[in-house]
Amino acid sequence: MTKPIPFIDLPAQRRRLGPALDEAVRRVMDHCGFILGREVEVFEEALRAFTGARFAIGVGSGTDALALVLMARGVRPGDAILVPAFTFAATAEVVVWLGATPIFCDVDEESFNLSPDSLERGIETARALKLRPVGVISVDLYGRPADYDRIEPIVAREGLWLLSDAAQSFGTSYKGRTVGTIGLATATSFFPSKPFGAYGDAGAVFTEDADLARTILSMRMHGMGAAAYDHVEIGMNGRIDAMQAAILVEKLKIFPDEVEARRRIAARYNAALGDVARTPAISEEEPSVWAQYTLRLDPARRDAFRAALQERGVPTAVHYPKPLNQQPAYARYPSAGNGVPVSDRLSREVVSLPMHAYLDEQTQDRIVEAVRAAL
Repeated sequence: MTKPIPFIDLPAQRRRLGPALDEAVRRVMDHCGFILGREVEVFEEALRAFTGARFAIGVGSGTDALALVLMARGVRPGDAILVPAFTFAATAEVVVWLGATPIFCDVDEESFNLSPDSLERGIETARALKLRPVGVISVDLYGRPADYDRIEPIVAREGLWLLSDAAQSFGTSYKGRTVGTIGLATATSFFPSKPFGAYGDAGAVFTEDADLARTILSMRMHGMGAAAYDHVEIGMNGRIDAMQAAILVEKLKIFPDEVEARRRIAARYNAALGDVARTPAISEEEPSVWAQYTLRLDPARRDAFRAALQERGVPTAVHYPKPLNQQPAYARYPSAGNGVPVSDRLSREVVSLPMHAYLDEQTQDRIVEAVRAAL
């Protein structure tokens, strides 16, 4: 029987980092300071150096990162937050937590990211519903930054703030601007399957705004003030723990090399599959970190295609089979203008192939052969 290929090969990275990770974990186990502490300080400093952001705050997850920014901005019922429909639920989830209304906007055909034209329609929709549009959460889907040259002027003109959801794009840049330095703030996830992932849940918030950073630092510790049991904000338990920080410090040292490997692998996929499938675009000005490598297929063929690859031991995934406007939990919330047709269509077409920094050419050739045979 043919050995199955892993969709993401975390053990390969573990083997590369072996002794360094063992030592990092041992240090935490020895001093038993598991909450915040020196490892978190070192990690946050490393994040600031890596991104160039003025403030980097480690938090418990990417969802915590999004929520803390919205909480710090005082999002409340009656507010509208513009979000793309074609994304993971966490982007809209945090809006609803606070009693605000997500307005689902469509995405661009090529990049799969927030459409500036749909964003403008979404703002009009919010006002027509007597809601207060206050912010935009863009999402850098699959690892490629959104069209910030067009999004930022709209946000500025309308008096909104911009939160960049970089859960899939941490490690790249947009026209020379590092992800983490765009908008009012950037939220990212270090979920294990991300290009830069922890060994559990973790995330971070980046911002240039000192007041926002101060508030988030308080809120991630239950709104703590200058001393323990002094609560000056309504907060949450949103801390990153020392073990994850220690592991991520070691992973960050090899991360640039892994990003370059992902880009080589994506280019090789494109060269091998461009004549049989609709492959993702590669942009020099908006380079992707390739959180996913995603094809677009005829919807009538997608299930058979996935089954054919599975028979050959090649896993696939669909990110995402339903846009948020079609999800039962979110279907009652409004969409921009006349709907989100691109998001609806993409959910029926997309399929992702194995992608990680340790995908060797022999294994990739096996995947390519299976794809070509299936198509």
